Amino acid sequence: MVGTVIAPSLSGIVAHKNLGFSPSWLITLPSLGVVLFAPIIGKLLNKLGTLKLLTLGLVPYAILGFLGAFITNDIVLIIDRILLGAATVAIQVSVTAYIADFFTGEARMKMIAWQGMAIELGGVVFLAIGGFLGEIHWQIPFYIYLTGFLCLILVVGALPKPNRKVIPEKVVEEPEANHGLKVRIIFMASLLAMMLFFVGFVTLPLYLPETFGFTESEIGYLMAFISVIAIVTASQMPKMVKVFSDRKVVVLGFLFFMLGYFVLSLSGSVLFLVLTTIFIGIGFGFTIPLLNLMMIEASTIHNQGKHLGLFSMGVFGGQFLSTFIKYVSENYTAIYTVSSGLALLIAVIIYFMFKKESK
Repeated sequence: MVGTVIAPSLSGIVAHKNLGFSPSWLITLPSLGVVLFAPIIGKLLNKLGTLKLLTLGLVPYAILGFLGAFITNDIVLIIDRILLGAATVAIQVSVTAYIADFFTGEARMKMIAWQGMAIELGGVVFLAIGGFLGEIHWQIPFYIYLTGFLCLILVVGALPKPNRKVIPEKVVEEPEANHGLKVRIIFMASLLAMMLFFVGFVTLPLYLPETFGFTESEIGYLMAFISVIAIVTASQMPKMVKVFSDRKVVVLGFLFFMLGYFVLSLSGSVLFLVLTTIFIGIGFGFTIPLLNLMMIEASTIHNQGKHLGLFSMGVFGGQFLSTFIKYVSENYTAIYTVSSGLALLIAVIIYFMFKKESK
């Protein structure tokens, strides 16, 4: 929700804020913050532990997100959104490491799938609410960030403390064995998967009103539907891995991204639009949650913080890169055609990279 919660009301924000930069940056600048601060957060995980890092991330998340509605200076607003990304990566890394502390094997896979479902369920709820609130007033969606304080209360009052021991800073990491190449592939796959997923989130809020005359709430509902499909797909991800393999399911996810943007490039009707949201939602469900699990499995207790920070850099770096898709063309058909071709190319490359890694 860090960027997308305000996506449905982006046109209203543009009308009331005299922005000196691309409006889509409001959605993707937190992603840049994640990339910049992920290495620091990865080290803090070993020093502070999961729960302390989580609580330290939730407070600035709520405050910085809320303040974005009232900042009028471009530079200050950019800094605010970047620092919001720093708080976001603290939350993501600590939550994923917390799951790794309590679960192993098949139970861990199920929990990571549930985490992916929870993330997308948040997208369903907050995108729909953000679109509805955006029609009332363009600033109100920013208030949603204050739910970070509610999460803080639940964390402090409900979550049990893990048995993880704080790792001294000078500890020598265990050898990564043959996992080095796998970690790099997972990083690249997560970056490219999220870039493709977010192409829709940075273009649809402007494309849908122009082409279909959608309102803010209708945009929110459509984008929320993508998250609904992602939830259903993530719930089936463990079964797909059993039937095929984790590597093949990831490649399959990229092929669904290809189908989604190919259909969108032809889109002249709402029916095609619905097919697009289904394909893109499946693409997310077969890539990001599974890549998250694969990164955990490729990590030890000593390098887990580093690797999860790297995964966050990939995920949110992909979100930030999606901003630059607008430089492909002013024509949305061209943008979606290029995105479809890119997804196919990435699927082929990732397939052969995983094949080389498994030898």
